[in-house]
Amino acid sequence: MNKLIDILERRFVPIASKIGSERHLVAVRDGFVVIMPLMIVGSMAVLVNNLPLEFYQNGLNAIFGGDGWKGLGSAISQGAFNIMSILVSFTIATNLARSYQRDGLTAGAVSLASLIVMTAAFTNEEGVSGLPFSWIGAQGLFIAIFVALVATEVFTKLENNERLVIKMPDGVPPAVAKSFASLIPAMITVFIFALVRVLFNAAGVVDLHQAFYNLLQAPIMKMANTLPTAILIGLLNHLFWFFGLNGGSVLEPLMQSVYLPAIDQNIAALAAGKEIPNIVTKSFFDAFVYLGGSGATIGLLIGVFLFTRKNKPYRIVTDLSLAPGLFNINEPVMYGFPIVLNPILFIPILMVPTILIIVSYFAISTGLVPKTIVLIPWTTPPVVGGFLATGSWRGAALALFNIVLATTLFLPFLKIAEKQYLDKIGAAKE
Repeated sequence: MNKLIDILERRFVPIASKIGSERHLVAVRDGFVVIMPLMIVGSMAVLVNNLPLEFYQNGLNAIFGGDGWKGLGSAISQGAFNIMSILVSFTIATNLARSYQRDGLTAGAVSLASLIVMTAAFTNEEGVSGLPFSWIGAQGLFIAIFVALVATEVFTKLENNERLVIKMPDGVPPAVAKSFASLIPAMITVFIFALVRVLFNAAGVVDLHQAFYNLLQAPIMKMANTLPTAILIGLLNHLFWFFGLNGGSVLEPLMQSVYLPAIDQNIAALAAGKEIPNIVTKSFFDAFVYLGGSGATIGLLIGVFLFTRKNKPYRIVTDLSLAPGLFNINEPVMYGFPIVLNPILFIPILMVPTILIIVSYFAISTGLVPKTIVLIPWTTPPVVGGFLATGSWRGAALALFNIVLATTLFLPFLKIAEKQYLDKIGAAKE
């Protein structure tokens, strides 16, 4: 391990450090850090609503006379997750503008306005219009990040042009003077995004978010339940996550349209006494790959908790994320470490799930572990999910083995991150 760490430090860390200090990536990371408390609160609310214990659900239903008690958690998660794109469009733009020594609040407002301009509203049967949660929430993050970066770049460059800045007399309050100074750059920036939307509409693209969403799904909709497909799905999921886009949300239609019928076929075959046909199913991913959530981040948390406790920021996030992570809720990990645009964790966040997919596939294909025959809730804790999905202790053993494997694979990269943190603290003390 020491040799691997040394190789990574000499060859990988310099490149990762250069990428990590890039202005736009820093703005994106810092933008997500700002909303981390909301992600933790939202994760806790999801956990309360979806705790996969029958006596717990039945008990609360009996106490409250139904499942109306879930409205509290739903409202909290709605306030945290369903407006995530709006929040990050503001926080990313604010951080990027400040890196240019510009007014961050105004840049954030301009970015938010530009995002709303680009988002297609809906109108219900009663004629009431609104913005769809699907696009202003986690599913629209990619567009939100792109708009925040582009809008801020345009806005700050226009602000640098003195001919576009309205200068007020000395007696005008500073806040008013700053507002007028940003007036023309803000108008031009929002106008540009409005013009882009009009041009797309003229070309027949009414909903840019939906068009982007369809573009990502189209190449992979016809793929079957094979090992190469499973690896590709895993890579896409975690590549999306690395760039701040919820890979699970993007690929959910594929999971439902391909891998949900696969588990149904297995259940039907079991009932008919026939051979179980499919190895890769939705339960395959939930029970053996997404342990602790996308990225098998339960291994990351265990690695920090047991072996890298000197990294104080990672330790704090780990302590807050362990409880949700046991039920595969890992937004605090993704946005808290963060894993999003973290060059140190880029390799393991792609490598670990891929290896788990390969190991699990061959364990099942060789008969060491039974094929999945039960559709388990995604919040089912690791190991328990392996047992329930296969109806066998061998499924639980495979899940446990994968957790140990994931922890081992994450550890060298956690050691590098810890060393960087300690070096930084030491330099600051000197």
